[in-house]
Amino acid sequence: MTEWTHLRRTEAASAQIGRMAEAVRGRDGATPVPTCPGWDLRELVEHTGAIHRWAAAMVRDAARRRYDRAAMDLGFPEDFAGHADWLEAGAVQLVEALKGRDPDDEVWNWTGDRGARFWSRRQLHETVVHRADAEIALGIAPEVDEDVAADGVAEFFDLLPHTRWRAQIAELRGDGETISWRTETGGAWLVRLTPEGFTYERSDAPAVTADVTVRAETTGELMLTLWGRREPGAAEGDAALLDWWRERAKI
Repeated sequence: MTEWTHLRRTEAASAQIGRMAEAVRGRDGATPVPTCPGWDLRELVEHTGAIHRWAAAMVRDAARRRYDRAAMDLGFPEDFAGHADWLEAGAVQLVEALKGRDPDDEVWNWTGDRGARFWSRRQLHETVVHRADAEIALGIAPEVDEDVAADGVAEFFDLLPHTRWRAQIAELRGDGETISWRTETGGAWLVRLTPEGFTYERSDAPAVTADVTVRAETTGELMLTLWGRREPGAAEGDAALLDWWRERAKI
């Protein structure tokens, strides 16, 4: 797999936004989005494009504080027919801002690493997940490139401890219990619950024994499972442990 860099993630985010725009172009904005209960396609696209513009503004300004997204003029089109173009226009703003920053430049975010590199990675996977939401709503089976999905799985585990607005995240502790997440395409990760929290590692060894093992056909399917967009496939072992994890491990 190729090394992920700030520039590569920026370009991948742009490509994902383009794929999402093409998926929703010419569609009905009132289409319900089952993976985002209560939202329709218009709300999903507006949320995603707003996040792109919000992140772009903070990166462009090297903001040291969180901008109030609700106070921004986001320019939502009145007619959903214009939303695909609006989404693509946000990609231009985002790419320009990210490429204008060194990956080490300080920009606000909610984790301990304040480098601009956080935002290229976050916007890549934010868009992957919401593109999948749109495609599922439209009856399209979402596909995620293996390399992108592997980075998305790792980002999910990296972000989870910093999701302080969800009180249940603090409950992800234990006494050494393990959850193995494995794919038929080769990717595998091992989560271990400790009294201090959880740890994870890339663990491709086929003989890893865990309290529960979750299997997915592809890394893309595993990524969408972790983000709550798919139900787990085949699972072996402690089903109660898996249910307990899934109830708490949400972003």
